[in-house]
Amino acid sequence: MADTTVRIDGNTLRLPGGVAVRFIRTLRLPETGTHPLPPGLGEFPVRRVADYADRVPEAWRARGGVMLPVYLREAMWLSFAGTSEPAALQVGVGKVCAVSGRPWSDRPARDPQNYVVLPRQPWLDGINSGTGTVRQFVAVPLGLGATVEGQVTGEEVWGGVQLQSFPLNDRELARWREEERRRQVPPAPAPPGGYGAAMPAAFGGPAAGGYGAPAAAGYGAAMPMAAPPAPGAAPAAPASAPRAAAAMGLGVGGSMRQEVYQDDRPLSHWSEQPAGRVFVHLVTPPEWRRITGEAAPPSPVDRAAYTSAGLPWFDYYDEEADDLAPTDALRSVKPVGDWLGDDHEPWQPPTPGQTQRLKDAPGRPVEDGDW
Repeated sequence: MADTTVRIDGNTLRLPGGVAVRFIRTLRLPETGTHPLPPGLGEFPVRRVADYADRVPEAWRARGGVMLPVYLREAMWLSFAGTSEPAALQVGVGKVCAVSGRPWSDRPARDPQNYVVLPRQPWLDGINSGTGTVRQFVAVPLGLGATVEGQVTGEEVWGGVQLQSFPLNDRELARWREEERRRQVPPAPAPPGGYGAAMPAAFGGPAAGGYGAPAAAGYGAAMPMAAPPAPGAAPAAPASAPRAAAAMGLGVGGSMRQEVYQDDRPLSHWSEQPAGRVFVHLVTPPEWRRITGEAAPPSPVDRAAYTSAGLPWFDYYDEEADDLAPTDALRSVKPVGDWLGDDHEPWQPPTPGQTQRLKDAPGRPVEDGDW
């Protein structure tokens, strides 16, 4: 029987079939206009729900999975660097597909496509909402109607992020591995800087790194924080009875130039059964501290400091791939500012020469539950 175990490696989620997913903090974009890609400001810490079963709500225990802390209106993107074999990865936001806008499905589908193709798709910064663009993932509480889930379904029940991976079927996977063996071409070295480059040391990042570099020294490097408790260790803070936690989901922010690639394989090449899946709960910083005993990462850097430090912006385009057209459901999703009000922090646009053009980029089991 195939192993369907999902594990945490540092702050990387590793799904069966070689899929690697990191959740990256980033600068929130204005909700008007279309912008280049902002770089990462460190990884979100990821912890297993099962390690804090006596402190999380009962619904979280039932769904299993992992959790990470987010601030109100904080932006994130998903990095797939380190994925080792082809996979069809479904990404749900409140169990609404971030690619198709359709309800969560147990199988990959076309017309519309409901998954991203790895490792072809190096990252995903938001929902597929325009030709050659996405709308940025932004954290908001449930109950306002501002989440993608609320706007598409009319209800806010699930929140969080859902991931499910499908490998190639046995025949196609064997064929792909044989082709890779024959090629035996060493991977290209990571560039000295780029969309994967580390933050300057002044912003808490190492001095150098590249896309796909180790988490300790590359794009999305981990922010300093306490280590998770060792197996069997005492909790870091006095245990308290589980209580209802502030539920968080993902809405959308500004638009950025990013393609969501169309699959060039026949749908029949993919397995009909998922290799693994995981529910990612989004936790407010106060709840994160109460549950884990850890401090959440510092609030995101403000825009003026970000720009004055000369942090780069990026354009990514793959001329050999086809972009997926957006569906009506996702094209019509409104930004979180329509619910939370205007953002009065002045926007500092990137300076000339700050935007870089990119080419193609090269623990313990997590318990699944009922969702």
